Amino acid sequence: MQLDDVVISRAIIESWNKDLLDSLDIDVAIVGGGPAGLTCGYYLSKKGLKVVLFERNLSIGGGMWGGGMMYNKCVFQQESLPILNEFGIRTQEYQDGYFITDSLETVTTLCSGALKAGLKIFNLIGVEDVMIRQEGVTGLVLNWTAVTMAKLHIDPLTIRAKAIVDSTGHAAEVAGIIVRKIGKKLLTETGEMLGEKPMWAEVGERTIAENTKEIYPGVFVAGMSANAVFGGPRMGPIFGGMLLSGKQAAEIIAARL
Repeated sequence: MQLDDVVISRAIIESWNKDLLDSLDIDVAIVGGGPAGLTCGYYLSKKGLKVVLFERNLSIGGGMWGGGMMYNKCVFQQESLPILNEFGIRTQEYQDGYFITDSLETVTTLCSGALKAGLKIFNLIGVEDVMIRQEGVTGLVLNWTAVTMAKLHIDPLTIRAKAIVDSTGHAAEVAGIIVRKIGKKLLTETGEMLGEKPMWAEVGERTIAENTKEIYPGVFVAGMSANAVFGGPRMGPIFGGMLLSGKQAAEIIAARL
């Protein structure tokens, strides 16, 4: 077979554009491809919903790749084992209730499982604004990460979604956009982001479940974004809460749609 360079280029451009065109009007848009976002996308896609995840970085996985302080191991508690087992991620019990995984296997398996369930992922695309109609968010305003990094004045494009998930981690970027552009209207005590508290794994893992919910009409939080919005502690390199929060967000949204 003789390869044609132009055919290679055409194959990439046509297939990618087809995917993007198919993603302009969807059920759920997830912002942030960390463990919570991937897990949420997996469970929503399994329910037959049209789900797209946007990740501004080149790679997915958030901070999970580096485990704890670049020791590429992740810790999970007993409650998250059913999710790990469903994905086929190998675990090793460290002591009663504590389980270790290889961070690289965990990230790649979560991603593979989500993609095979039907989740569509666009990397290198970030969210710079939200689309609103009356008192609800109805879509996302997107641009290339490279455009933002280069500080180029180039207008973005917009997609429509019935529900938005902010799983951008500590920054809770979608929530921050809402406060900046719409005002103090989040469903928190003050209407603003309350900000994450210092490290406390036990409380952080418990409150992340309580804080996984709707924060503004049409917008939900999962993972560390939930604690950043509602003022829960960070929990460090124990990741069970991320998976459980992602699954919980998927269940809440699926019940709404």
